[in-house]
Amino acid sequence: MIADLVPRLSQPVPRYTSYPTAPHFHDGVTAQTYRTWLGALAPDTLLSLYLHIPFCDRLCWFCACHTRQTLRHAPVARYLKALHREIETVADLTPARKVSAVHLGGGSPTMLEPDEIAALGVLLHTAFSFIPDAEIAVEIDPNDMTAEKAAALAAIGVNRASLGIQDFDADVQQAINRLQSFEQTADTIDSLRQRGIERINVDLLYGLPLQTEASVRRTLEQVLQFRPSRIALFGYAHVPWMKKHQTLLPTDQLPDAMARYRQARMAEQVLLDSGYLRIGIDHFALPEDSLARAAASGQVHRNFQGYTTDGAEALLGFGASAIGRLPQGYVQNDVPTHRYEAAVREGRLATSRGFELSAADRARGYAIESLMCSFRLRYADLKARFGDEGEPIRDTAQRIAQSDEDGLVIADGEGLQLTDTGRVFARVIASKFDSYLGAPGPRHSVAV
Repeated sequence: MIADLVPRLSQPVPRYTSYPTAPHFHDGVTAQTYRTWLGALAPDTLLSLYLHIPFCDRLCWFCACHTRQTLRHAPVARYLKALHREIETVADLTPARKVSAVHLGGGSPTMLEPDEIAALGVLLHTAFSFIPDAEIAVEIDPNDMTAEKAAALAAIGVNRASLGIQDFDADVQQAINRLQSFEQTADTIDSLRQRGIERINVDLLYGLPLQTEASVRRTLEQVLQFRPSRIALFGYAHVPWMKKHQTLLPTDQLPDAMARYRQARMAEQVLLDSGYLRIGIDHFALPEDSLARAAASGQVHRNFQGYTTDGAEALLGFGASAIGRLPQGYVQNDVPTHRYEAAVREGRLATSRGFELSAADRARGYAIESLMCSFRLRYADLKARFGDEGEPIRDTAQRIAQSDEDGLVIADGEGLQLTDTGRVFARVIASKFDSYLGAPGPRHSVAV
């Protein structure tokens, strides 16, 4: 059965880290819109901050992030001046100050020098007020790391680090232009832990060129020696129409749909046997980690960083291409760094597009997030939150159940739940609630 389902349902659909997804953002949401939304935040609104550093000192050919390679530090230093200015501008425009989470993403935030990390930390703690247990996370490239940088990160309060590994197999690393040894990664993790950064996340990929079940298993066995708090196991997203450098990959050596499926299921079983708990479609966490505890109480959320415990009412995005979410909707900054920097230097917000949410959007977004996070949708919750706006969603759920001939869902009067088989295709099932899917323009990676 699965041999029939995987090729048939491995269709391109969004990853649903937002709803509507970013390709549907438009320029009708402007800098003035964002200014108004910021001003409307109440002083006690809980904030989450995302800071984007769109630079790397090498270009990984598999990467689909907004980043660019630079071998000079001058562009990074110039960009940081703009980032500081934007943080100051936004902080002046909103009464909200209370921060529960910060995420430094990239690119590679560890391209920053220790003094730049320190200055950024001082600015954030001056512009905002951090709650006592705020989570401050950073994405790390072990190739950029030094003991001095680890110390600087610890000094500004970083308490979670996410390391990209992808695969330790030398041939796979060569094929994707991401050379990173086990020893180098181990040294970075040891350096972080020695400085009190105990919460370690690891990002892995399956579906890369030359990957096999055996190579993925070997990488997992090595990663498990680190005993990271969380492991994200993503399927490689091949989107060369968006990221031209992906054409440098040996695409004739990409695993097919069934090979991807077998790699993912094998990896999942290894992680479950090693004591990790499955969170959503692609995350795993140790039972004592906050993400596992949140999953047990139904408090997992999904945003542009993936699965998270972050329940802040507003996410403020800083930096080129950064996306924020406020109660009214989404905003996104200019993607090109030169346009972003020019706007910020002039004291303007760099917002170039976004999306204002309707009541129907919020209800559909809730349904999609529920399926992606807990694999179920409860009608009572839908009704309590959205009233009559939830009725079309309930109708959609019932149609999905009635037309299901593959054993993907279980439905009753209380709601819709995905079966073990259905969880593999959660993105596909969630897409049935997406009223924008199929509109001209956006293309997506395959679902399995």
